[in-house]
Amino acid sequence: MQVDDDKDPQKDGTEETSTDNITPEATESIEAQATPDTEEVTPEITETQSKIKPGPEATDEDVAQATEDAEESLDEDEDEDDDKRSAKVIRKESTRVAVALTEEVKEEAVEIDEADTSGATGSAHDAFAWDAIAKIDNRYSKEEREAMEKEYEASMTNIQEAEIMSAKVSAIIDGDVILDLNYKSDGLLPLSEFRDQDIEVGTTVEVYVEQQEDDRGQLVLSRRKAKLLRAWDRIRDSYANGTVINGKVISKTKGGLIADCGGLETFLPGSQIDIKPIVDYDAYVGKTMEFKVVKINETIKNAVVSHKALIESDLAEQREAIIASLERGQVLEGIVKNITDFGAFLDLGGVDGLLYITDISWGRINHPSDVLELNQKVNVAVLDFDENKKRISLGLKQLQPHPWEVLDDNITEGSTVEGRVVNIEDYGAFLEIMPGVEGLVHVSEVSWSNQPINAREYFTVGETRNAKVVTIDRDDRKMSLSIKQMQQDPWDNIYENFSVGTRHTGKVKNLTPYGVFVELNDGIGGMIHISDLSWTKRFGHPSEFTKVGEDIDVVVLEVDEHNRKMSLGHKQLEENPWDSFESVFPEGSYHEATVLRKDDRGAIVQMPYGLEAYAPIKLMRKEDGSIAEVDETLTVKVIEFDRDQKKLMVSHSRYVNDIRREAKDTVVRERREERETTRKAVKQTNSSNERSTLGDLSAFEQLREQLNNENEDDDEK
Repeated sequence: MQVDDDKDPQKDGTEETSTDNITPEATESIEAQATPDTEEVTPEITETQSKIKPGPEATDEDVAQATEDAEESLDEDEDEDDDKRSAKVIRKESTRVAVALTEEVKEEAVEIDEADTSGATGSAHDAFAWDAIAKIDNRYSKEEREAMEKEYEASMTNIQEAEIMSAKVSAIIDGDVILDLNYKSDGLLPLSEFRDQDIEVGTTVEVYVEQQEDDRGQLVLSRRKAKLLRAWDRIRDSYANGTVINGKVISKTKGGLIADCGGLETFLPGSQIDIKPIVDYDAYVGKTMEFKVVKINETIKNAVVSHKALIESDLAEQREAIIASLERGQVLEGIVKNITDFGAFLDLGGVDGLLYITDISWGRINHPSDVLELNQKVNVAVLDFDENKKRISLGLKQLQPHPWEVLDDNITEGSTVEGRVVNIEDYGAFLEIMPGVEGLVHVSEVSWSNQPINAREYFTVGETRNAKVVTIDRDDRKMSLSIKQMQQDPWDNIYENFSVGTRHTGKVKNLTPYGVFVELNDGIGGMIHISDLSWTKRFGHPSEFTKVGEDIDVVVLEVDEHNRKMSLGHKQLEENPWDSFESVFPEGSYHEATVLRKDDRGAIVQMPYGLEAYAPIKLMRKEDGSIAEVDETLTVKVIEFDRDQKKLMVSHSRYVNDIRREAKDTVVRERREERETTRKAVKQTNSSNERSTLGDLSAFEQLREQLNNENEDDDEK
């Protein structure tokens, strides 16, 4: 066969060559180039290789037979000690390589013309026995070679990088683990990566393929990455499907714990450890627990797990079973797990029930802790439950008879009882006769007086009071009590002690905008209207006259026994000064007055004898146009006096106008008198018989002009 001059068969390798005449020397050269270097070749390997080296006239049957003999030899040596395992592995690989090389040589060989290679110089390609390869007969067609290549490739595992594969441990040598992936080369990992697993020859493990070949042509694997990826897959599955994963708590951190879940660290919050609050986190370090994944972060491959979720799911199943078997009135045993202001929560064995404070005791209690304690076992009755909302209402007092059913028969209307004040309302106070039996003392039953009673000021919670039973209804479980009926009604002899016109001294008990309430005796009192406080002064509020707690003298004006009311007066202790004021303050009279107070409408002024008068604000304007101020003293004119209505009205402006008018009248009167005197003098002059001189006539003329001018001024005015 003619070889193309442009192609070097040693470099290009694209020419077809014959494999009929491969010499033993050529085979040995090929094996030396293809077989991986080893530090030491054992005699067994050399012997095995010698069995598969084909001779110059080797046929396919000879090669196959040699390979079979080598494999049988390897099988016979499998029972030898562990020191020969490495040789077996290498020998097995060498056998496959030799056979593959033989086939490749047959398929890739090209016919090479005989040439003199004696002059070849020392390159690696020149040392190859190309002439021997050229003599090998090409016994397979192109189709046969392709079929054999496909069959060979099918026997190998297809390995992709960044993929998790299953591998079998084929040998463990000097801290290294040799893994068989059914690939053209075995994998090698340090034994330290299997510290979490006991392995031996034949154990199947998962590894991560980092590279199919490194710089040395070896398969690069990672056991750690395979574990992390598998762990992340399990975490994602748990998050998506709610599956349970196992993990070991390895350390404590701020706010929770760190758990190792298959080689991947996860965060276990303190609130997700248990359904009850956890104080000591250290107690969980080192424990293996089950978790559910409640949150993941795909970006940083981080996860949050929960053990509480598993407990709650178990409790949910128990809760369903317990609620399904509940009946109203059923008695259960529970453990007090929490106490609040409104009640207590009891654990009924997987489901919680609420015991309201009103269902703890028949009597009134201030707080559930007065009766219950944490972790206390108590028997309770099921009052009600809601299967949809999973709520159970419990009762403790229902296990005891109602106190009204065992109330003493001697307690009847008219009997006297002793009770403790347990509650105070605006309308009265409740007295507890015995736990669960209460009576109401209404504010109207506190005192015989009609004076309003403030129950919150009169009663104190916890104090003991005696009362008389007014009404009792055992069926409705109601009782009304009275404190005032413990004493005689003072209104029975009211006319004997407080007849109309009698004078008494009482104590001011209350002030209202319209009057003063005065207590004369226990249960006896009356009201002084604000208009009956003083004859002369007007008060905007009784507090301007007296204060609560002060003593005051009064006169009984009226008694209404039927309505139990009494009208009192204070000003009636003195004679009515208005009878004499009519002659002292007649209309038109002038008096000195002091401004006491004023507003936008008018002012109140203090007149002589303590009498107060009213002046409209427009009538308090002074001569300069300003309004009189408080505490300013000025003269006023009485413009209205009403004895019956006890009304006195004054005006300072009217006084100012009167003064102006009076002054003007005085000036006019004086001018008139002066003019009259002048007329009389002129008349006397005219009647004189004396002859007037020229000078006299001149003086007379001036006097006449003066009189005319004065008359004109008077006419203008």
